[in-house]
Amino acid sequence: MKQTYLSIAALAAAALLGSNALAETTVNVVGNLGITTQSKTLEAPFWNEKISAASNGEITARFQPWNEMGLKGPEIFRLLGQGVMNVATGQLGHSAGDTPINDATDLAGLSPTIEEFKAVTDAFRPELTAFYAENLGVEILTMQSFQAQILYCRDEFSGLKDLKGRKVRGSGASQADFVEYFGGTAVSMSFGEVQQGLQQGVIDCAITGTLGGYSAKWHEGAKFLYTLPINWGSGITAANKSWWDGLPETARALIRVELNKLEDEMWALNAEENTIGINCNTTGPCPQGEPAGMTRVDPTEEDFALRTEAMQNAVLPGFASRCGEECVAKFNAAIGPVAALTIN
Repeated sequence: MKQTYLSIAALAAAALLGSNALAETTVNVVGNLGITTQSKTLEAPFWNEKISAASNGEITARFQPWNEMGLKGPEIFRLLGQGVMNVATGQLGHSAGDTPINDATDLAGLSPTIEEFKAVTDAFRPELTAFYAENLGVEILTMQSFQAQILYCRDEFSGLKDLKGRKVRGSGASQADFVEYFGGTAVSMSFGEVQQGLQQGVIDCAITGTLGGYSAKWHEGAKFLYTLPINWGSGITAANKSWWDGLPETARALIRVELNKLEDEMWALNAEENTIGINCNTTGPCPQGEPAGMTRVDPTEEDFALRTEAMQNAVLPGFASRCGEECVAKFNAAIGPVAALTIN
């Protein structure tokens, strides 16, 4: 990557600050799903404007969401490790089939609230960061989520027991274990194909965030919105480690400081948008457009109990078998005390 050094005056100023000189750097960034408000209102402005302003124009970015590049999602972190791009944002669950440890923080049924999910994420972050650096050649820079991942269904739906016999699109192995525990069939389908799949009856239900599904117009095929949080759509922003380690220390420090601010903004936005997404899909009010008019179905106490039952009897054992003994030990040590559970 081409880098040109700053003026002598800038170098002198940096030396006085006791730091390495910042160098002109262009970052090739593959962003998250471009239809989401998280990408539109936070991620895109960050790379297109804010990072340049924060660095006085010394760091700029070429930014494009992965769905606008013809990518499907699961391949992002593999390509990042190969150096195809410098920085990328994606959902961990999309590639949990290749990297089972990705599911650790966001197992279906593990975190009933976003506050609990944040605590689990913080607890496991050092383990996941070390794993990505050592095994994938990737440096994790942020960890965040989307809104609650909930069910959008074509036909009348009253609770988890109604998953029996239905074809359900999910975004990871953990969700598949959850769906199949109730007698449903987990279907692998890219996000961009779901709207048509629901309209044509190829699938009966699909799982995504409360506002993401509205933005993608899933309500044109699905008429029932089941508001039980299954999980939270955990994601990371990460860098190719070789590229990252080759940056001047001042550049790495500045990018980390600014990304920490972005990460905080993402968590705050997702907490706020959880309710907004449900309202937009149903009867409003909706600041994003016209309410979609879906029928809202809220979980019963029985459903809350069933969610825990599925997590304990299907999701945790499935995760353990995919991830292995060492991975389970890391989960128990880091997440166990926070979530008050242990995988045997």
